[in-house]
Amino acid sequence: MTKSATIDRICRAISEGNRERAAEVLSSEYPFTSAARGQRRYTEYQMMQVFLRDGFIDRYSGERLVFPGTLRLLSQLMPGEFPAHKNWKMAESHQAFWELFPTIDHIVPVARGGADDQSNWVTTSMLRNSAKAHWTLEELGWRLHAPAPSEEWDGLTGWFLERTEMHPELLASQYLRRWRGVALRARKGV
Repeated sequence: MTKSATIDRICRAISEGNRERAAEVLSSEYPFTSAARGQRRYTEYQMMQVFLRDGFIDRYSGERLVFPGTLRLLSQLMPGEFPAHKNWKMAESHQAFWELFPTIDHIVPVARGGADDQSNWVTTSMLRNSAKAHWTLEELGWRLHAPAPSEEWDGLTGWFLERTEMHPELLASQYLRRWRGVALRARKGV
């Protein structure tokens, strides 16, 4: 049975004056599940650990993602061609910040009872994180892609670290300094 067929049966039962039957169908075939409010807490360091664990792969699409510091450095080096708005305004930020910027998502949403720990965290893009919201993979028809070895793709973290080592003046940005520290620490496994 499809969900729309269940709603159809509920509507028919109501039309027939049988609200009790409608409630039974709804309770057994398409019950309401209250979304639990839960905390979602992880540090940039924990995010970086997950990005490295997953090989900077969007686990929902299999596409490669790019280290946050690299994307922001590009916007600093080429602000006209690769703009970034501090509050993520889409009209003022390059679409790469949505398509390639890695973030953490909960495979089973916290609002649906999922744990807020690394066993339930995966790397995904801002775009797919926003699209997934509080839905399960099954509800969306998505699947979880395997992580990639970080030796194959580091999200251009190495390029960022090399570039900022050669040009320390680029680290005038607190954002870039912070992500550099996170990357160095995570690579050492500290």
